[in-house]
Amino acid sequence: MFVCGLLCAGVLALLLRTAPGSQAPLTQDDINAAVLHTLETQSLPSRPARAAEAVRRSVVRVRGYPDTVPTDTKPQGAVPKADIVPPPQEKPRNDGAKPPSRQADAGKPGAPREGERGARPGAPSGKNDAPDEDRGSVGSGVVVVEDGTILTNFHVIAGSKRLVVTFFDGFESEATVVGVQPDKDLAVIKAKSTPDDLPPATLGSTANLRPGDEVVAVGFPFGIGPSVSSGVVSGLDRAFVSPQGKQELTKLIQFDAAANPGNSGGPLVSMDGEVVGIVTAILNPTEAHTFIGIGFATTIESAGSAVGVPPF
Repeated sequence: MFVCGLLCAGVLALLLRTAPGSQAPLTQDDINAAVLHTLETQSLPSRPARAAEAVRRSVVRVRGYPDTVPTDTKPQGAVPKADIVPPPQEKPRNDGAKPPSRQADAGKPGAPREGERGARPGAPSGKNDAPDEDRGSVGSGVVVVEDGTILTNFHVIAGSKRLVVTFFDGFESEATVVGVQPDKDLAVIKAKSTPDDLPPATLGSTANLRPGDEVVAVGFPFGIGPSVSSGVVSGLDRAFVSPQGKQELTKLIQFDAAANPGNSGGPLVSMDGEVVGIVTAILNPTEAHTFIGIGFATTIESAGSAVGVPPF
């Protein structure tokens, strides 16, 4: 729409320069020349930039605290206490060893194939997703209903006693848990207060998504943001099993837009500006727990069922 506006402006300028009766009637060649002139002289935003702008005001930072009073924030929508979210239960091991942590799970070697074991869901948030006594967990989320209903990952809020969300304009509010689906690593939370004119993101569909399609990931890697990275869909219908075999995610989107600790729960956006997935995990066979080219997102169809609204 922005591009069409610039092109129309160029044509209109040409028409205004053409006084009635002073020149020959406007021809198709004149219109083509005006369009070409606009394209050559105007810096147009890229497709990823337009896609990111479509969801910019709907992306939030989600922080979870293990205590009831955070030390580094004063939420404007403060309420004494948010819901306590229990962490996922660890399965006992027969070898007597300590179960791997969520952070360690993200560093297991071996790239996953469809249906095979891969990295632990929730890897994008690495250290920042595990509650810390000083700063808590940090992740991302996306507003899907204008009343402040937000989609994020379950592992972003797991174990937190207090949740705080930060909106696009800096407005902060506590949030409560509406529902969780640990088997899909999804959670729905709701802000207790919201800024004026909060726009929900447009939920799309993966029906026409193909490997090679451009996508952008928007979120708060390492708490910085909102940050935008672009890439392409690398594959569809991926299966993802944690190394210890205690959780499996299916029907995932594989992508190569950069995602790092803190991106968890943020939207994966198509070039139409529609949310097609929720960033959930990355694969890194080292102990760095940072992005090396393979990310995974839960499809918006799965996420839409979690929040109870149709994705399209």
